[in-house]
Amino acid sequence: MSNPMEQFNIQPIIPIKVGGYDISFTNSSLFMVLAVVVSALLFAVCLRKRTIVPSLSQSVPEAIYEFISNLLRENAGTEALRYFPFIFTMFLFVAFGNLLGLFPYSFTFTSHVAAVGGLSLIALLFNVCIGIRKKKWGYLRTFMPRGIPAALAPLIVPIEMISFLSKPFSLTVRLVANMTVGHIMLKIIAGFVLVLGVGGVVPVLFNSCIVVFEIFIALLQAFIYTVLSCIYLSDAVHGH
Repeated sequence: MSNPMEQFNIQPIIPIKVGGYDISFTNSSLFMVLAVVVSALLFAVCLRKRTIVPSLSQSVPEAIYEFISNLLRENAGTEALRYFPFIFTMFLFVAFGNLLGLFPYSFTFTSHVAAVGGLSLIALLFNVCIGIRKKKWGYLRTFMPRGIPAALAPLIVPIEMISFLSKPFSLTVRLVANMTVGHIMLKIIAGFVLVLGVGGVVPVLFNSCIVVFEIFIALLQAFIYTVLSCIYLSDAVHGH
């Protein structure tokens, strides 16, 4: 039975080294590109013939668009709709990254802290830029809310900073943990199929059920990631 952790190994496809730094194009990079390309192609194909009364194919992207739009409006308010393209793109990137990783011989880049953590840091910096652009120096009130005595600043400011910096951590850990555990389970049960031979029918059926469940988890985790991102965006738009 193969090591279930091997599926998370990052392998270089096009080795590139610049100044002693390894910036190779890897299997993780490949599936990030595929997530972007597949999502873009899906929308391009489904929307190639747009009509007033939408067809089934046209209804799919429109439903996703409306779903994320409502999600952003409910969690961050109407004023945050101007940032819809960022939230929508992030949802598609995470969702397709999760789903593509379920195919045999694929790679799940959303199971790696570096990939998801990088995306979470981008979301954090995006929120910081919005907060500074909207409130200028008043954005520093994020770390010292109004009405709190100045004497408590040495206590309140560090607490608020830790809370603020923990946002990308919470986004990252939740998604990475769920994707990693699910794929390990699939790999272990698939290993029993090979070991048991003919008797592996039961593990095959069980694995099929887990795959269906993992599809649900993949979409659910993309949803949760997006909801939390909307809530954090709301803090930047409507914060202290």
